[in-house]
Amino acid sequence: MHDTRLMLVLAIAAMLVGFPVHIAGQQEGTRDGEWPSYGGDLAHTRYSPLDQIDENNFDELEVAWSFRTDNFGPTPEFFLQSTPLMVDGVLYTTAGTRRAAVALDAETGEILWFHRYDEGERGAAAPRRLSGRGLSYLEDGGDGKIFYVTPGYHLIGLNAKNGRRLSDFGNAGIVDLKLELDQDIDLVTGEIGLHAAPLVFNDTIVIGAAHLPGGAPKSMRNVKGYIRGFDTNTGTRKWIFHTIPQGDEFGNDTWAGESWRDTGNTGVWGQMTIDPELGMVYLPVEMPTNDYYGGHRLGDNLFSDSLVALDLETGQRRWHYQITHHDVWDWDLPAAPVLTDITVDGREIKAVALPTKQSWLFVFDRETGEPVWPINEQPVAPSDIPGEILSPTQPHPTKPPAFDQQGIGPDDLVAFTPEIRAQALEVLSRFRYGRSIYTPPSVGSADGTYGTLQVPASTGGVNWPGGSFDPDTGIFYQYSKSEVTNLGLTNNPDRSDMNFIRGRPEGVSARQEALNVEGIPILKPPWGRISAIDLGTGELLWQVAHGETADNIRNHRLLEGVLIPRTGRPGRVGTLVTKTLVVAGDGGTFTNDEGVSGAMLRAYDKTNGNEMGAVFMPAQQTGSPMTYSVNGKQYIVVAVSGGGYGGELIAYHLP
Repeated sequence: MHDTRLMLVLAIAAMLVGFPVHIAGQQEGTRDGEWPSYGGDLAHTRYSPLDQIDENNFDELEVAWSFRTDNFGPTPEFFLQSTPLMVDGVLYTTAGTRRAAVALDAETGEILWFHRYDEGERGAAAPRRLSGRGLSYLEDGGDGKIFYVTPGYHLIGLNAKNGRRLSDFGNAGIVDLKLELDQDIDLVTGEIGLHAAPLVFNDTIVIGAAHLPGGAPKSMRNVKGYIRGFDTNTGTRKWIFHTIPQGDEFGNDTWAGESWRDTGNTGVWGQMTIDPELGMVYLPVEMPTNDYYGGHRLGDNLFSDSLVALDLETGQRRWHYQITHHDVWDWDLPAAPVLTDITVDGREIKAVALPTKQSWLFVFDRETGEPVWPINEQPVAPSDIPGEILSPTQPHPTKPPAFDQQGIGPDDLVAFTPEIRAQALEVLSRFRYGRSIYTPPSVGSADGTYGTLQVPASTGGVNWPGGSFDPDTGIFYQYSKSEVTNLGLTNNPDRSDMNFIRGRPEGVSARQEALNVEGIPILKPPWGRISAIDLGTGELLWQVAHGETADNIRNHRLLEGVLIPRTGRPGRVGTLVTKTLVVAGDGGTFTNDEGVSGAMLRAYDKTNGNEMGAVFMPAQQTGSPMTYSVNGKQYIVVAVSGGGYGGELIAYHLP
């Protein structure tokens, strides 16, 4: 159907059911001072045009209210990742180790209602526990609906006004997501779940799938992470997309030896995005079973590590692009694709920008899947692990440039002092390493080394918080971290039926394998940074070290008398963009001049990265910040936790 006709049909349908549906310009960010979706809007721009809090007053922010989550479960949670929603003066979030859904008064933080579902043994066996990253809201012309996924993989629908389960949705408000998954799964122990918030538009809820971390799986066989669409009114399954193609489906021939039958994982554990105008949903798909050895699944392995665009109504594939062929580096796609309208060389493009663990930003035409700038297939090194056959080439984007460290060599090592550099070189000599991010994993001790060093680390670069986009300027903002990890493999039949899994060589201790100099990372700083990228030109505009230098670095005995600039901190940090600022909190704590341990929520000038203000937080940022306005007052809310500090939402506003 032509776009214009589709917009008209949707608009008429919206009027008939009595609630608004915004179609055009979904990349404009949030509207009316609200934050109705996990990423702010369905395009995941994480942008708000609010400007009451600006560069002149950010330092004056004070705590409006806080919400401790310790009692929403049998024990406190120390890694609260939620980004709340705010609609019509009510803030919605997930909280606690039971993953309760909670509604708060957006002005005062008062609890209005909460819903918990005790899943017993099934919840205790879940691969993705704790509070998760959030929930979704659907405007239905009445009280509104809330949807969230429990640790035990149930989809629950609630009345947004009172928190009661929707009687006509699923089985008394509950859909068992381990059913109708086109495979047999044990309802208690089957290894599948979800941390991410579900994605909803009109009458479709899209549900992803996540598993346990897969560096050393017990078996080459696992649950498959298929993606499904459900009806928002009834809870019935509308469609399913096989991320591992079955039988004669497209892409099945990329799984050699019928490995598609047994291989699992390949779900979408991060956030997805929707383009209502095009009627498409964009899936950042993860890798297959075993993050670092693919000898049991030879071939390119579609649709692993692929950005896949589906028809939102039918689940049919519109296009795909595989970011990594036959992944053995854990380069799965962790972050939401961000939908952007950009102009490149005079061409107006409906684009989708995908931040990746490799510290690349892949940019495509979201209608067709064509790269906005050329992506070259370049030769990469083969593996010398028995049974492993890597793809001879991998995609390398020409623009934008990498925004963080890629690969490692002697010139990349920390050099605060000659002594520290000498020790870092000694550490480096124990491993294989290279400038390519596709340097293959290796079997530790096979050549006298402990394995292969990887930069970015297997957690990125970029991880699940992803990036944000300013539609006013066309600038994309991304936090990333610089860390190094060891991809050393071992054969251990007692732990796995796979030929190789991640592990240390026999006789090598964790201390010997440590990638630091007495606690100082061997990679030179910054260890955390924020980058600004112009999506009209594909150029990197600026970078700043993000995060205060850790106490163990500032007070290190080897650094006494050495002037250390801010190093930035590795973490999992999301950014918020407003009319005037880029806002992000530290991913780690430090002790201030008053002897108080905590972290800072920082505001940067969008044009040059200069820090414009900072406000104290009692713990590090662990969930991405959001903003909203109620009764003429702007609030910024961020989740903090860690280091023994239980999960807490803190709302800031001006005096």
